Amino acid sequence: MVRIYHTSDLHDHRGIVPRLQALRRERPGLLFDCGDSLRGSQTVYHKNEPIAAELDAAGYDAQAIGNREFHYLFAALRARAARMRHPLVCSNLVDTKGRQLPFAPSLRFDVPADAMQPVQVHVLGLLVVQYPTGSPWERVFGWRFLEPIGAVESYARDLGESELLVVLSHLGLSHDRELARRVPRIDIVLGGHSHDTLASPERVAGVPIVHPGPYGRFVSRSEFAYEPQRGRYALRDFALVPLLQAA
Repeated sequence: MVRIYHTSDLHDHRGIVPRLQALRRERPGLLFDCGDSLRGSQTVYHKNEPIAAELDAAGYDAQAIGNREFHYLFAALRARAARMRHPLVCSNLVDTKGRQLPFAPSLRFDVPADAMQPVQVHVLGLLVVQYPTGSPWERVFGWRFLEPIGAVESYARDLGESELLVVLSHLGLSHDRELARRVPRIDIVLGGHSHDTLASPERVAGVPIVHPGPYGRFVSRSEFAYEPQRGRYALRDFALVPLLQAA
């Protein structure tokens, strides 16, 4: 069994730590956020982002870069990442100036499984494209945005069937649907950005899409079990768990 918790679009809504810690003590699992946790934005920078300390105290394993974590200025994004103890991940953003990235293009977690070898959980992050490839802004800032579907496709081609592919998407629900249609190798899309709340996963081409909604009202809990007949892990149980109902 592989269990994953997921939040999105917190927008500095704090008070999440006790509930998340209690949930994971009762039923341990990975904890991810798919972006827009901060007050700042791609153009506004706050030196102090109180939610960052809460994310670390809650024990987040990784966070996708949303447009609130991203900044056009390389130094600002680097400073944000430096204040977080958990890793940031973004798979469709590259630097044309060759600077050392303050985030990972992908992450892998080896999760223990009952009577089996640890499950390799591969995590990709997708950021909504801020300007097209070849834009003059590339020369100004050095950031190049890759087409999200192509970024996931190229990574998915090298995965074994029994490996779990998780996409932390900050693209919005309509783009997540297209991503699932185009890349059915994805095992789950954990999404945000569009502030949709889905009471249960929406399946597109067999790929479950999960959106827990904004402001920390809910955290999603997705549980995967191995299906020997398919040779793959599949979503077996899901819950949208209240987190900050008064947010």
